Amino acid sequence: MVRTGTMRRYLVLAMGSALSIPAASHAQSNKSGDPDTRAAAVEKQMTDAERVTITHGIMAVPFGTTKLPEGLLLGAGYVEGIPRLGVPALTETDASLGVSYVGGLRGDGATALPSGLAMGATWDPDLIGRGGATIAGEAQAKGFNVLLAGGINLVRDPRGGRNFEYLGEDPLHSGLLGGAAIAGIQSRHVMSTVKHFAINAVETGRQFHNAVIGDSALRMSDLLAFEIAIERGNPGSVMCAYNRVNGASACGNDALLNGVLKRDWGYKGFVMSDWGAVHGLDFAVKGLDQQSGAQLDAKLYFGAELAEAARRDKRYKARLTDMNRRILRSMYAVGIDTYPPAKAPIDIAANARVAQDVAEQGIVLLRNRDVLPLAAKAQRIAVIGGFADSGVLSGGGSSQVQGVGGPVVAIPTVGGPFAAVLAQSYQRSSPLEAIVARVPKADVVFRSGRYIADAVAAAKKADVAIVFATQWMTEGLDAPDLSLPDGQDALVSAVAEANPNTIVVLETGSQVVMPWLEKTAAVLEAWYPGARGGEAIAAILFGDVNPSGRLPVTFPASVDQLPRPKLPGSDTVEPNFLGYGKPGQTLDIDYNVEGADVGYRWFAKRHAAPLFPFGFGLSYTRFEHGPLTIVPGAAPVARFAVTNTGKRSGADVGQVYLTGTPAGDATRLVGFSKVTLKPGEKRILEVPIDPRLLATWKDGRWDMAAGTYRFAVGSSAADLETPVASGFLARKW
Repeated sequence: MVRTGTMRRYLVLAMGSALSIPAASHAQSNKSGDPDTRAAAVEKQMTDAERVTITHGIMAVPFGTTKLPEGLLLGAGYVEGIPRLGVPALTETDASLGVSYVGGLRGDGATALPSGLAMGATWDPDLIGRGGATIAGEAQAKGFNVLLAGGINLVRDPRGGRNFEYLGEDPLHSGLLGGAAIAGIQSRHVMSTVKHFAINAVETGRQFHNAVIGDSALRMSDLLAFEIAIERGNPGSVMCAYNRVNGASACGNDALLNGVLKRDWGYKGFVMSDWGAVHGLDFAVKGLDQQSGAQLDAKLYFGAELAEAARRDKRYKARLTDMNRRILRSMYAVGIDTYPPAKAPIDIAANARVAQDVAEQGIVLLRNRDVLPLAAKAQRIAVIGGFADSGVLSGGGSSQVQGVGGPVVAIPTVGGPFAAVLAQSYQRSSPLEAIVARVPKADVVFRSGRYIADAVAAAKKADVAIVFATQWMTEGLDAPDLSLPDGQDALVSAVAEANPNTIVVLETGSQVVMPWLEKTAAVLEAWYPGARGGEAIAAILFGDVNPSGRLPVTFPASVDQLPRPKLPGSDTVEPNFLGYGKPGQTLDIDYNVEGADVGYRWFAKRHAAPLFPFGFGLSYTRFEHGPLTIVPGAAPVARFAVTNTGKRSGADVGQVYLTGTPAGDATRLVGFSKVTLKPGEKRILEVPIDPRLLATWKDGRWDMAAGTYRFAVGSSAADLETPVASGFLARKW
């Protein structure tokens, strides 16, 4: 592909005029010159032994026979520095959601942001940038200078175990919010990754399953999300995935790493492996720059073996030079040498407020038959299920974050070395306590929901029943279906039959079906709401906060509506956190079924009605959109009005979709903007449209046909105003 630097800068600037996003930090040491010049100068001074120092790291927790350096800060990883040359060590921690708990090994806690899908449901890049800066500040105060954050894989299957870590199903939406999170992190001089590159959509057989997809479809979906996020956030590192992509391991995938990332996109940072994802020395010449968590691999490839290869093979010699310069450049560009981490007090209260803001803006009101907001005069409230008396659910795996004191409830799910990160854990923010605090004179009772008859009896006596229903998801394991586990669908149905004023609060890691929906008075999707999730849920229930969350994913009515109704590998691959199968086992997942038509685009193409569409969310007020006009140009601009026609202040997300091209019907999100309005207030919004969203990837470049394109503004992918048309000239770039 040929893309000029001018075109690249133009696209980034065009997008940047629509939304205010924290700028990526390019703080550099003023010791000498720009990061590229500094990196080259330092690399030239390295000895042969030093050249394989920063090309590999260890998992920084006790595991196996690896001896950890004395005084090591326990976390995700550690890469030794080169003190002689002033090269700092890399101290790495998960995650996108906060400084990970690592099973409590450090004896501390951290602020847990809500899950990735909750962040995606805010549709607010500014807020997500604040969240990124918040967790980066905590990381630096604990001694870390790298956050393994920036998870933006598209949600292709609602059963995917790591969906809760990601932002949604649309590449523009995920790219903009992911880029904002990365930029926020690096504004604090903490390096961020963007991960997992690429098409890491399910956990079944994650170490060996092969994602099969055509180049055009991949460029227009998952890769576009990464491309936009990299443009917006300038992450120091890209973390490659465990899985294979079109036959080659993602961390040794020449087409992805050398071809797309470094050649086509001109990415200047470095590629680090996921922990245990390196399977050979040749991954170096295929584009991998750093072997992470090396004790999880079969052997250390990027140490003495790499040094020997560089001595005898000019390809490896050139690659080793490039690897070091890329890693050094990212250190200097982010400023981790000039602004090293230092142990410092953390303002837990202020950070918790940010977490609560994200939770409040990410909670989605899915149904409301005039029962919400709850009147403060409600005298009898039955709160049922979901450990709501104790806390709120968090997702499992390496991203798990817990506050001081650890989880308030931890239910073991497996034994062995990963038991701590695979426990079903609840964060210390009780919805029940928050509800009682809101109505201290009311009669509020709690039932665990363990026995349906007990829950029904309490519901019958109450004015309002609030059922908390949970779906625990985790890295390493996929869900078998879309139901609520542990018989909770039956619990919700029985309570709703007993009390017509039943409100369901969902704490889920992904989409679920709702066979009881029509029996309920209201439904809130709270996702995994983080450190102040209980308070955020209560604020929405009682109307202290007007809900403004919008779905970042489509909720299907059943698995039969999915591109693959049967989860690939569910009957052949034994569930395994590490993702290994039997010797020689293979698993191909055909993503060409939907191709670039992920989520709402799949439903639009099939004219299928989901349970809830992408972009959907109710409010305690009403909004009107339009009229829409398209201002033509090399980068067209969508101009439209949003009016609050209700009686309460509230925030709305104006969503602009492409609905038709010269080739026929199409449905693509091409722009959005979140705005807060007083009753009766009207605001004119302008949203630039990235030309890539109007084009197709063809013959190695973007191809935009001449002719008429149709656009519409609305409140979801399925609720759009009358389209308007605009003509464009053909373009290729």
